[in-house]
Amino acid sequence: MTEESTPTPTPDTSNDVPPSHLSVNPRSEHFDAEVLQRGVGIKFKDRVRTDIEEYSISEGWVRVQAGKTVDRKGNPLTIKLTGPVEAWYEDLGDNPPVAKKD
Repeated sequence: MTEESTPTPTPDTSNDVPPSHLSVNPRSEHFDAEVLQRGVGIKFKDRVRTDIEEYSISEGWVRVQAGKTVDRKGNPLTIKLTGPVEAWYEDLGDNPPVAKKD
């Protein structure tokens, strides 16, 4: 009886970094519930932020809520801040792969 060796699966690193553009607003085309449930950490200008509404790594900006101000439809007013953005999945431990602009 010969034993066949099964190849070990190579880890899929394409799923280890978050998308380049993501929004927490369900009406946005960049909304992805599965990605948000995993937990995405954001570093903007060398500071970890938890108040990000939307980000774009490739364009180098984030949107944050402007205080408690809302528009006439009840949506929060946001301001766009530009600078270096880095993102990672929080469920990957202490040293996860980071998505950033090269």
